[in-house]
Amino acid sequence: MHFTIQREALLKPLQLVAGVVERRQTLPVLSNVLLVVEGQQLSLTGTDLEVELVGRVALEDAAEPGEITVPARKLMDICKSLPSDAVIDIRLDDQKALIKSGRSRFTLSTLPANDFPTVEEGPGSLGFSVEQGKLRRLIERSSFAMAQQDVRYYLNGMLIEVSSGLLRTVATDGHRLAMCSMQAGIEQPDRHQVIVPRKGILELARLLTDQDAQVSIVLGQHHIRATTGEFTFTSKLVDGKFPDYERVLPRGGDKLVVGDRQLLREAFSRTAILSNEKYRGIRLQLENGLLKIQANNPEQEEAEEEVVVDYNGGSLEIGFNVSYLLDVLGVMTTDQIRLILSDANSSALVQEFDNDDSAYVVMPMRL
Repeated sequence: MHFTIQREALLKPLQLVAGVVERRQTLPVLSNVLLVVEGQQLSLTGTDLEVELVGRVALEDAAEPGEITVPARKLMDICKSLPSDAVIDIRLDDQKALIKSGRSRFTLSTLPANDFPTVEEGPGSLGFSVEQGKLRRLIERSSFAMAQQDVRYYLNGMLIEVSSGLLRTVATDGHRLAMCSMQAGIEQPDRHQVIVPRKGILELARLLTDQDAQVSIVLGQHHIRATTGEFTFTSKLVDGKFPDYERVLPRGGDKLVVGDRQLLREAFSRTAILSNEKYRGIRLQLENGLLKIQANNPEQEEAEEEVVVDYNGGSLEIGFNVSYLLDVLGVMTTDQIRLILSDANSSALVQEFDNDDSAYVVMPMRL
């Protein structure tokens, strides 16, 4: 194997692929990146057995085909430390990778390519294409509600659901739920659901950088695969049953509050400063045209804010974890939002004022 490549051309896919590789590995080969040269193309593969990422680069000069694995982190650090206009020459010699650039020389240890695990190609059961920007929006608007290390392992990920003409993402940690949907030209008569693990979702969002370009998605039985011109991303799926989110969406709330998103966000942020650091509880008091926000903490400190809102119902007092409300307001983009409540013990439904494609449910707290 022998090829030359511009530093910039190698660094971009290498950084993406190295992001998947875990530093602390039980199998030494998993901290390596697999380099494969075929014809005029170099592909780089990294995996942690749950997520696999293959980056592809076209080579300008003639190359000698071959494959080998080299330490991902060290190769990336070498590339980063070279001048930006450097040309890098990589060849395999006696099971060592020799890297030359200008007057710099490096010799890296290698492990054979056959030791490198590949994610099994399962039968793909459903494939579709969608704009990268749209899929990224779906992920960003719901991923914050994923659980982190819940024993209910199916909550440590995101539900991706495809039904006729609709693509939807849902995430919940049991205290709040985020859901975002979009119209997509997908021919799928019955509902198809998969749960993608947390790491897979966050990696996928990181890769969707070309707003208008298409990404092809294949939902298999055990894997999800996303392919663009530059990379192929594969993640295992979580084997489990996601909660029925339709049942969680509050119905029949009779108290509608409409307010300015930025004003509410700032008022919540200020009140949060004096909330209990552990429980983050704040109290909302609603009266005609006015929302009072209060917080206090064990040190007997208090914060109070008043925000003018559009509300004509009866008075209501309800408590929430302020971090959950701030997370929701942080991903919304409209000037106005609506908050639908029924009573002090029922979940709140938060939505953008003029569209229904996202819905956020936040459970109340007893204060």
